[in-house]
Order: sequence, then C-alpha cells, then structure tokens
Amino acid sequence: MDKERRLLQQTVAIVAIVPVAIGLYGVLFGQALTGDAVSISAESHFRFLSALLLGIGVCFWSTVPSIEIKTNRFRILTLLVAIGGLGRLVGLMLTGLPSLFMIGGLFLELIVAPILCLWQTRVANRYAEEFGVA
Repeated sequence: MDKERRLLQQTVAIVAIVPVAIGLYGVLFGQALTGDAVSISAESHFRFLSALLLGIGVCFWSTVPSIEIKTNRFRILTLLVAIGGLGRLVGLMLTGLPSLFMIGGLFLELIVAPILCLWQTRVANRYAEEFGVA
C-alpha cells in the first residue's frame, strides 16, 4: 500500500509540472509561444486561462501530501481538466488538427488525468480498508 501511494504521489508531482510550467509561461509571456499577433483582449484572455492552468497544477500538487485522503479535491480537479479537454476536442472537430503540443494536452486531459484519478481512488479505497476510515 505505502509503495503504491508513494508512486502515485511521485507521478502526480511530476505530471503536475506540465500545467504549472505551461501556465506560468503563458502568464508571463502571453501568446509569445505561438508568435501570433492577437488583440489586447485576446492576450488578456490567454493570460487568464494560463493562470487557471497554473492554479490547477498547483492544486494537484496540494493533493500530494496525504493523497490517500484527498479524493474529493482530486476528482474536482480531474473534472475541470477533463472538461477543458472536451473543449479542446470540440475545437479539434470544428477547426482541424492543432499542433502536436495541443494533441499532447488533449492526451493529458482526457486520458492521463482520468487514469490518475482512478488510481488515486484505488489508493484511497485501500487506505480506507486498511485503516478503517470511511
């Protein structure tokens, strides 16, 4: 149990680097990554969404200590990520194939995050059984 818990903690800590790093970059540099010229309003919106991404990554990091009892937080964060992924998927269907980085984001949002959530639930259930916690 403890080995699996530690492996989950390490995995979440590492995977959460992605939204933290990309979110921080987007907040600091805006659309510079794409090189596209956009309106000030679009730039502001991009930075806002980048800050949300940064916050989601930090919130995932907050689940790492005592990850076995942070099920509700983990599920809410996963739901937010998956909803974002569904939005990205709609965009893919409406406008075409985005960059490889965006496909990677889609993979993290719709596959990796739900798998991690299921794994966290497994660890939480095993913890509850072992220690008699409801």
